Amino acid sequence: MIPYDDLSKVNAQYSASFQSRFSEFLEKGWYILGAEVKRFQHDFAAYHGMSNCIGVANGLDALTLSLVALDLPKGSEVIVPSNTYIATILSIIHSGHIPVLVEPDINTYNIDPSKIEEAVTQQTKAIMVVHLYGKCCDMDPIKAVADKYGIPIIEDCAQAHGAKYKGHLAGTFGLLNAFSFYPSKNLGALGDAGAVLTNDERLAETLRRLRNYGSHEKYYNDLVGYNSRLDELQALFLQIKLPYLNQINEYKRKLAGLYQQHLKKDFILPAVQEDFYDVYHIYNVRHVERDRLKAYLLKLGIGTEIHYPVSPSRQKAMKGLLKQYSFPISEQIHATNLSLPCSNCHTESQISRVIEALNAF
Repeated sequence: MIPYDDLSKVNAQYSASFQSRFSEFLEKGWYILGAEVKRFQHDFAAYHGMSNCIGVANGLDALTLSLVALDLPKGSEVIVPSNTYIATILSIIHSGHIPVLVEPDINTYNIDPSKIEEAVTQQTKAIMVVHLYGKCCDMDPIKAVADKYGIPIIEDCAQAHGAKYKGHLAGTFGLLNAFSFYPSKNLGALGDAGAVLTNDERLAETLRRLRNYGSHEKYYNDLVGYNSRLDELQALFLQIKLPYLNQINEYKRKLAGLYQQHLKKDFILPAVQEDFYDVYHIYNVRHVERDRLKAYLLKLGIGTEIHYPVSPSRQKAMKGLLKQYSFPISEQIHATNLSLPCSNCHTESQISRVIEALNAF
């Protein structure tokens, strides 16, 4: 069996470090917002060349608290891609605002910059871009629209740790930049974890308070806050793995390169572009007979996933919450996409077997 992913194998190389550091952690007896969180925040900010990293409980909270920190008028419109994972849209709704869905580019699966401006109204107060599957959005034209209308950009970098656009890392373009460290991410914790990057000192301080009951000092609450603190233990695990992020990305790029080079033209492959350094959190292909292809691979002992089988606009939870519900490009992507094995747990020979099976379909 070639699994889609195997997190026990992915994390096996760090096992000795995890256990050694856990023993030290246990002896200290400090489990909430201590030295480990501070150290990871410093290291993750430094990796990106950013001033502030605020560790939070998960990626959804990173997005939600970013919007809350902006203190936008209630009912503001926030532009977001129509084919993103539901968490991006949930963050807008949870913070009291209206998601305005914009179709993606059919080639990159990221929000189509040419369609953003037509979605801007007087109520538009933010643009939330999503670097889907580990590929950065085309940020120059997006920034041009944002600057023209004075609209802040929030980056959803949940799938793009270490991805680059024109040499600049994902998470360095927006006013606020949200990350998830869900275990399957390129930089994954051993549980839920998230963070926000920003160079804005005022917003950073607001986020530090929001994540901790709105408090800057114990038992003194300045804001109506949340309990959304990055766990000390997860911060410790992330510290250990962060120095390996570039190595992880390069390995995934190597496996993706095998697919790119050897898969037949029956499959629509991820777009490879000169100014983009893609990190392939997900290696996604498209095929008109996606469901039959998935079943065929499973019979051969090859695991796959679908990211994502149902578009956000068709989710039951979105009924009555969106401005429009027809997104044909998004629907085309959701109906045909299939995610292939492309993890640190896989060998090149395993990927070659997957390619052989795909080409025989």
